[in-house]
Amino acid sequence: MSDNPLDRRAFFSFGFRKVLGKAAEVVEKKYSASEFVRPPGALPEIAFLAACTRCGECETACPVSAIRALGTDQGLRAGTPIIEVNVTACVMCTDMPCAKVCPTDALTVPEDLWASVHLSRIAIDADRCIAFRDVECGVCARVCPAGESALRIDDRGRPVLGAACTGCGTCINACVTAPSSISTRPYGS
Repeated sequence: MSDNPLDRRAFFSFGFRKVLGKAAEVVEKKYSASEFVRPPGALPEIAFLAACTRCGECETACPVSAIRALGTDQGLRAGTPIIEVNVTACVMCTDMPCAKVCPTDALTVPEDLWASVHLSRIAIDADRCIAFRDVECGVCARVCPAGESALRIDDRGRPVLGAACTGCGTCINACVTAPSSISTRPYGS
């Protein structure tokens, strides 16, 4: 390599881009898949973290206080809103006030409202669910705010999840078994 300053500059520029690219990869892997359930209408995790101002407006607007802010121990995610659907379910408000009050586009009301919202992935544990032991129940399906296309009871009396499930958590909180036969995990995980 010659002592030409352009060559050195190009060399260091290339090296800096490589290091920066690796750092971006690490951050993307760490933060792209959220371990938390975000309020309805949330952007993908990285974009959400960049857009959310941590103002708390969505928290205040939630009529059932299902939204809370993450604590200071969460690093870049500190102060951002989450919903612990297994503790307090999202009630799927018809007007989505949490997204309406967001001063940025971190939360937006989708055009099709709830049809495209997926807060979390719901799973039914057949070993715990009493309906799989031929005990009549169906509480989960009766309380589902999204209706039969999200959660229905089959001809054997067992709950079946459908494509319209939003992962709101209402079924988890209504389940008669303790602990609940229904569990959740964030979509990103």
